[in-house]
Amino acid sequence: MRTPAWTEDELVLAGALVVRNGWHELRTGDSEVQELSELLRSLPLHPAEAQALPGFRSPDSVSRKTTDFASNHPSYSGKGTRCGEPTRLMIRAFMDREQEMLAAADAIEEGIGSGQLQLIPPQTDEVDEAGFTAVEGRLLVRRALARERDPKLRRLKIKQARQSGRPLRCEVCAFDFARTYGPLGEGYIEVHHVTPLHASGARPTKLDDLACLCANCHRMCHKTRPGESWRTPAALRALIRASAPDGAHAASAPVS
Repeated sequence: MRTPAWTEDELVLAGALVVRNGWHELRTGDSEVQELSELLRSLPLHPAEAQALPGFRSPDSVSRKTTDFASNHPSYSGKGTRCGEPTRLMIRAFMDREQEMLAAADAIEEGIGSGQLQLIPPQTDEVDEAGFTAVEGRLLVRRALARERDPKLRRLKIKQARQSGRPLRCEVCAFDFARTYGPLGEGYIEVHHVTPLHASGARPTKLDDLACLCANCHRMCHKTRPGESWRTPAALRALIRASAPDGAHAASAPVS
């Protein structure tokens, strides 16, 4: 069995190490490399047979990955190492959104250190069809999806929405399940975290942290692009407006 390719979570952590080192590589003997090697070996991302491989995320492999980051940065004067497109995309993400990427790395480290991320089973849709989850990394997306699928939280959010006297409809496009599907759609809606977990931290989820969305808008909020892995309802409304021809759009105003 070959050593598995680096996941987005691992690249976020390695990239953060390089950025905090002034975009310089780190050697195998550096304590930060040793610590990151131990952390990567504890991530619940790879099968046991992969983790048992002698060189799996060893200090040598971590050091080489920091060289990939450092030597492929535009400011590097020498010849860059050959690295895959995921690493190049992550370099660009750190260059464009450094503080957000560092916050994501901190959130992954906190989740592993507290034991929370190891306890959450894999979720459907935690990796998109392109195979990557960009800024958040799979583990933070996994935690977000697990929370969003919590039946108690969803029930309480729907109750809150109904008590407001407003129709239960998507906060982005105003789709109403009951209006379209009749009794079958009555009381149905999905929920989405308004703030990404790397920004909100590990605090308990509050109802105001959640938004009611239709299935399509929920999926689009989670759909990833290089360096981007989270969209708020407001950001998705803006995308709809920008994409609609002649200024016409379904999401004409926030649902409040």
